[in-house]
Amino acid sequence: MTRVVATGTFDILHPGHLYYLEESRRLGDELSVIVARDANVKHKPRPILPEDQRLRMVRALRPVDHAVLGDLHDMFRPIEELQPDIITLGFNQHFNEENLRQRLRDRGLDADVVRIPGYSGPLASSSRIIECILKTRAFPRPTGDGE
Repeated sequence: MTRVVATGTFDILHPGHLYYLEESRRLGDELSVIVARDANVKHKPRPILPEDQRLRMVRALRPVDHAVLGDLHDMFRPIEELQPDIITLGFNQHFNEENLRQRLRDRGLDADVVRIPGYSGPLASSSRIIECILKTRAFPRPTGDGE
């Protein structure tokens, strides 16, 4: 059985997330997802949805067999527990694959690292969705009563 692990923040789920998880699942027999903890998201704005809600949403997705929250102090701890054969990265995740492979080997983990290409839809990122909402819905609309 081939175990695959995907990781991410998964804030404001969108088709790009689903594509990433579907492609990750195709690489093996079982897909586990590690959802980033709120406190560990430092490379982009803090998530809008709290970690427990993001975890619940990811667990509900069809390609996902298991989902857990990441560790607050050691990003490799859940990977050690899950013992995957493959770890997938999204196209925009800030990891150098070779450095990650070496860090995994240093921890005694023999998992391959695979980068999943990006999804080409127009609103395939949380930041684009937020921009669209702000652009189209953030300002009060005229009420039509002459004011």
